[in-house]
Amino acid sequence: MYSHFIGQRITQLRLEKDISEYQLSLELGLSKSYIQGITSGKSQPSVKQLLNICDYFGITPAQFFDTDPAATLLFHETVNTLKGLNDSDIKLILNFAQRIQELTSEKLPSPPSVPASNCPIIPQK
Repeated sequence: MYSHFIGQRITQLRLEKDISEYQLSLELGLSKSYIQGITSGKSQPSVKQLLNICDYFGITPAQFFDTDPAATLLFHETVNTLKGLNDSDIKLILNFAQRIQELTSEKLPSPPSVPASNCPIIPQK
């Protein structure tokens, strides 16, 4: 089960970071086809290499195996950034995010209906 998951998860993280399998392999100091072997299911990373992959993406092994679809790299990056802030700053950011959520969830009024004959942009026949 996890062999398939590991390859898929590496692909997901790699695409979120917009990096090729080849580039990821080289940046990890491995052979150019190392990541391709994992994502194709032909091989599995050692525990050491899996930890290196997690470090590369800035996530913990627990986050790597998190199956929550909301657990994207951006989500983890946001959480890691928030961990470095004090409570006062976190509260400000939380209030800001909640206000944005309120504004985006409010229904905007529909634009008024304008007959095509009254619209100067649409050419008249």
